[in-house]
Amino acid sequence: MAARGPERVSVLLPTYNERDNLPLVVWLLARTFSDSGIDFEIIIIDDGSPDGTQEIAQQLEKIYGADKILLRPRARKLGLGTAYIHGMKYATGNFIVIMDADLSHHPKFIPEFIRKQKEGNFDIVSGTRYKGNGGVYGWDLKRKLISRGANFLTQVLLRPGASDLTGSFRLYRKEVLQKLMEKCVSKGYVFQMEMIVRARQLGYTIGEVPISFVDRVYGESKLGGNEIVSFLKGLLTLFATT
Repeated sequence: MAARGPERVSVLLPTYNERDNLPLVVWLLARTFSDSGIDFEIIIIDDGSPDGTQEIAQQLEKIYGADKILLRPRARKLGLGTAYIHGMKYATGNFIVIMDADLSHHPKFIPEFIRKQKEGNFDIVSGTRYKGNGGVYGWDLKRKLISRGANFLTQVLLRPGASDLTGSFRLYRKEVLQKLMEKCVSKGYVFQMEMIVRARQLGYTIGEVPISFVDRVYGESKLGGNEIVSFLKGLLTLFATT
């Protein structure tokens, strides 16, 4: 396949109680894409946030235009994997960016993802906190140890060929993401890891770009004890089935 970079990028932005963060992340995305001359759309998948996130998204639609901001809500929290499947139905870009809406992922890295993709004609470009000058800011030691430990365990058990398995800031060819969605069975935080493992199984190429991950400024982190338990269960399931 000839190297073909993005003609249009669709950003899938799952939200739950992100009314304070959403206007800023959308502004940063719009500015980044405009400065880079990249055509884009931002698809906001809100899972019935009680804090008024959807009202904010509707205002952003009016400000930026319905061709740039598409609010595609769901009635309740149904998991990250299904949020991406839902958002994909409306995506018109030939490349898809997935990222968090809580400002932990800075849009300034997206042009680097695109450069990396063109350079190696990669199917996936993944942001990594664990290579080069990548890093994590704002986490306490406990969260850093959990993240590092989870990543190390995953590397040992699954040998995935990528340095950051649990991150959720990536650029995918649209058709590759669709194929991976069909294969993935995980929900929640394990979903990101399974995407990379399945990509390796299917022979897709993965490039990496070091990123700075910054802990959320507003709102509560959604990583709790239940997520850690389900992550470990999911890891063992993947290890047993791949």
